[in-house]
Amino acid sequence: MSYLKRGGGSLDYLPYRLAESRLLFRGPKPDLKGRFVAFLGGTETYGKFIPEPFPDLIARETGCASVNFGVLNAGVDVFLSTPAVLQVAQRSRKTVIQLPGAQNLSNRYYRVHPRRNDRFIGASNVMKMVFKEVDFTEFHFTRHMLGVLAARAPDRFKILKDELQQAWVARMKMLVNIIGGEIILLWMADHSPDDRQFHHDVGHDPVFVKRDMLEILRPLVSDIVEVVASEAALSKREEGMVCGEMERVAARRMLGPAVHEETATRLVKYLA
Repeated sequence: MSYLKRGGGSLDYLPYRLAESRLLFRGPKPDLKGRFVAFLGGTETYGKFIPEPFPDLIARETGCASVNFGVLNAGVDVFLSTPAVLQVAQRSRKTVIQLPGAQNLSNRYYRVHPRRNDRFIGASNVMKMVFKEVDFTEFHFTRHMLGVLAARAPDRFKILKDELQQAWVARMKMLVNIIGGEIILLWMADHSPDDRQFHHDVGHDPVFVKRDMLEILRPLVSDIVEVVASEAALSKREEGMVCGEMERVAARRMLGPAVHEETATRLVKYLA
């Protein structure tokens, strides 16, 4: 599998809508009549700045069509609120779910946008009572808000983090039970779920997700595949990306084409 050289422009993602959904998925629009593997996930599954994200690489290797339902900055909520995606996933030969972070879902403390799950909509009365000194009107994104709260009130922040982790497990159980069939959960990150230094870090995806949360889900799925990006792949994360000058900062936060290669290689044997 070869890499493309980074160009001066941006990728054409050939966006399309599925049925009545308002979400835009990466095209070309798939043919859903034959056998296929459905991929649900966030920005990495979508393949932002990546000419051939791992679902495409897997389709080329296995010869089985891949349907990419990656959504930028997706949390669990975006899929639970999109029946068209759930119905297609129920018909798939297998479904791969890239594990999302716990920050982008509505919970007892705050609400997120139903389609753009990284957007902070508002704090509940409970949240305002716990963090009385905070003006929540200054926040527009969940990651920014959580980073500020963690720095200002680390002791109280643990209460919020526990709520997010519990909500994440409950919502993920709901998702896999609705889809049913053969489901593979994909851990795709620059660290292991066992690495404690990232358990409280809002800067590394999947945010707040750790080993014991995965083990709760294990009996409900066929497999959990862990892809921890190698140092070699991370060192060349920008090689092969396609983005404009204004997008370079955002592109540097992505795992990169080499990690997509590693992910595809790891997943192929589960999907062949």
